[in-house]
Amino acid sequence: MKNIIKGKVFCLGDNIDTDQIIPAKHLVYKTNDPEERKLYGRFALSGLPIGHEYPFVEKSENKSVYRIIFAGKNFGCGSSREHAPLALKEAGIETVIASSYARIFYRNSVDGGFFPPMEFLDNSSKKHSFKTGDDVLVNLKENYIEKIETGEKIKLKSLGFIQEIIEAGDIFAYAQKKGLTNEK
Repeated sequence: MKNIIKGKVFCLGDNIDTDQIIPAKHLVYKTNDPEERKLYGRFALSGLPIGHEYPFVEKSENKSVYRIIFAGKNFGCGSSREHAPLALKEAGIETVIASSYARIFYRNSVDGGFFPPMEFLDNSSKKHSFKTGDDVLVNLKENYIEKIETGEKIKLKSLGFIQEIIEAGDIFAYAQKKGLTNEK
């Protein structure tokens, strides 16, 4: 896991559900087929309401120009769809920063080792002046996000032991590393 992530931010509101992240009609693609797996990236966030200000992934592309998502409360609510964090990862997302997460989405993000699900400290997301397209730097070691243009910083909650799982690659690699499985 990188300690510094730089890139453009994509801003979303509260209660972004898993059907907005990856609509059910796109769950037909095989996750173990590299070409089909790319399609999860193409259709990531394609369930956002029509008229959303910016497309997340341009038509016929598999990757987004955005690397970081800002979201409000309850990000990833809805079904327990483990394809949701996969779709964001395939689209090129390196971290999601939200006010809060639906528990199952948070665990799927961590357990699959897709990306670190960071949280704003003290509902900071409502106080910032960040907007879609801003270039930002996320420091995962020191737990802050910085708007590169102005130097404005917002403190983030520490990942704690979750960082070890992400660094290991996923929950199974972490368990093996800690000697919690019978496998070598």
